[in-house]
Amino acid sequence: MRISVLGAGSWGSALAIACSKVADVCLWSHNPDQVITLQKQRNNPDYLPENIIFGDNVTFTQDLSEAVAADLLIIATPLNAVREVLLKIKSLTPVVPDLFLVSKGFEAASGLLPHQIVADILCDFKNFGLLIGPSFAKEVALSLPTAITLASPSLEFAIKWMNLLDGIPNFRIYAHDDVVGSEVGAAVKNVLAIAVGISDGLGLGYNARAALITRSLNELSNLVLAVGGKKETIYGLTGIGDLILTCTGDLSRNRKVGQELATGKNINEIIENLGHVAEGVSTAREIYIKSQQLNIEMPIVTCVYKIIYEQANIISEVNNLLSRQPKTEFVSE
Repeated sequence: MRISVLGAGSWGSALAIACSKVADVCLWSHNPDQVITLQKQRNNPDYLPENIIFGDNVTFTQDLSEAVAADLLIIATPLNAVREVLLKIKSLTPVVPDLFLVSKGFEAASGLLPHQIVADILCDFKNFGLLIGPSFAKEVALSLPTAITLASPSLEFAIKWMNLLDGIPNFRIYAHDDVVGSEVGAAVKNVLAIAVGISDGLGLGYNARAALITRSLNELSNLVLAVGGKKETIYGLTGIGDLILTCTGDLSRNRKVGQELATGKNINEIIENLGHVAEGVSTAREIYIKSQQLNIEMPIVTCVYKIIYEQANIISEVNNLLSRQPKTEFVSE
């Protein structure tokens, strides 16, 4: 079995290492200098700790036509590069291999989710899934215990690859067919993690963090259900599981963005210093727009959007959240 991972960032590198436990792996990068470094050093210190080494059965290439010759393609680029990569794959082969996407969010400008981008490029192609859930790249690369979701429009496809990848140590895949619910949950939690990071950065305390995460789950739930996702997904790995990890983990880039915003730094400066993609930044705008279109109240997402894109005063926005009109939490049936 041969698996190609397209994108040699932190997550692509971690998945290449994990998948090499059960298959030969080709790791593709569009950057020729990065490929040379990977071949020479057999690690990726720009994205993972230096002591994490690629196995002998991992090869590296800049030639996408070489990478496409695989049983499974895993697209691990930022979401806004997925369309370009899919178009190139389509031009290189008449039969697209089985496909995983791991990017989260809504495509800039179009507002499309990952599965909609696939449909836009590959039409009725069904042999794909979204491998998403509560997982930090570093921990996956270190083979620390991880549970993750493979959501596909074809449950048969998801179960097939769940079983084929079952030999990866400490990497548990759960299959289901709620693609849109998983995509939306995984996208929204990145924005909500920025809010929690702001709270932590301002030193508002653990009580505030718990309240934010709880109310964030309510916003996530409302959007998932509004776009046709399933209730079970909200309380699964791509819902509450991903939300908890991203809002509390010290490895969370989106939480880090919020912490930096709380110090008064400019968002452009934060992104430049971060050196990695924090998907919640671009996703905040798309989810805010989506919530307006669907007439869904999402005050935490709105707060993050205004701070990032309207340069709203952080203290004022936090005070606005805290001074919202009291209401019942829920009504028992």
